[in-house]
Amino acid sequence: MVLAMAAFSIEDMLIKAAANIVPVGLILALFGLGGMMIFILLTWKKDEVVIHPAILSRPILVRAGCEVIGRLTFVLAITLTSLSSASAILQATPLIAIIGAAFFFGEKVGLKRWIAVLIGFIGVLMIIRPGLEGFESASLFAVIATLGFAGRDLATRGAPKVLSNMQLGVYGFFVLIPTGIAMMLYSGEPMQIDFLSSIQITGAIIFGVIAYNALTIAMRTGDVSVVSPFRYTRLLFALVLGVFVFGENPDLMTLLGSLLIVVSGGYTLIQSRKKAVSVNKIL
Repeated sequence: MVLAMAAFSIEDMLIKAAANIVPVGLILALFGLGGMMIFILLTWKKDEVVIHPAILSRPILVRAGCEVIGRLTFVLAITLTSLSSASAILQATPLIAIIGAAFFFGEKVGLKRWIAVLIGFIGVLMIIRPGLEGFESASLFAVIATLGFAGRDLATRGAPKVLSNMQLGVYGFFVLIPTGIAMMLYSGEPMQIDFLSSIQITGAIIFGVIAYNALTIAMRTGDVSVVSPFRYTRLLFALVLGVFVFGENPDLMTLLGSLLIVVSGGYTLIQSRKKAVSVNKIL
């Protein structure tokens, strides 16, 4: 899980760096194409079909839509705002997933967890500071990204079991290609790219695939309640990269908001683990 979070942070850093030259739409299209091709090869290696009939199931279509929303808005967030603050807001994704699980899957959420979710959202508000002098409207892209990624995670839970993670990877990256092309056509920006930015995008693709595979291994082979809290190491990596690579200087309010998000998220994971242990004892 720590490897996955480090790789995701490096992917974000490379995309943010490439965005200085390359239009966001072109980055998305190339990122989607590269990731899709790698996952197609991995799918073939496992002797699985690339295009499965289950691709047209409702959960997969919802997952694709959420993937587009999450990826697009988070790329916009890290290119228009600081990497550290956008990554901090993204850590609220599990909290939003809890709300979604309660409404769509009927999961019971106790009062303590609801309070923890509320505290996490207060942390988000401390970072974006709506209505105050330090407010950046572009930071709302990171907020929308949390909704998209939470929806993707919830839709993945409902995805047909016949689809492997490799196949889901193919479909997840594929939807970014038409999204990027549509964005380029809408913005009318020239398709410019140089040698350095092409290396950065290639690196982002490689680290993105590494992160996806590491995350899958962590969630499938480890105790979910044990490995999940290590998701928050992504914030630490993002802070380090933001400071040393982009010269960012997160203020006290951003750091305190980040702390609230991590503490509330960690608490909800601990509560989930206690609940799972209690259920297992009963069974």
